[in-house]
Amino acid sequence: MRYTTGAGRMIGKNPSSDDPNAQIAVKLKALFQSVQEEAIPARFLDLLEKLEAAEQRSTLQGKE
Repeated sequence: MRYTTGAGRMIGKNPSSDDPNAQIAVKLKALFQSVQEEAIPARFLDLLEKLEAAEQRSTLQGKE
């Protein structure tokens, strides 16, 4: 896949060594991909469960 940067430079899978924008784009894509593949920490999941439970209690109390 190829696309152009804001400066009109073409970016593909193999950035040229003289195009810093292409190198940055490739590195940012790799970083984003690694973040997407990370597991969600158990502590964060626990907090989400507590928030959901609190929201459900709040909704039930509002209907009474």
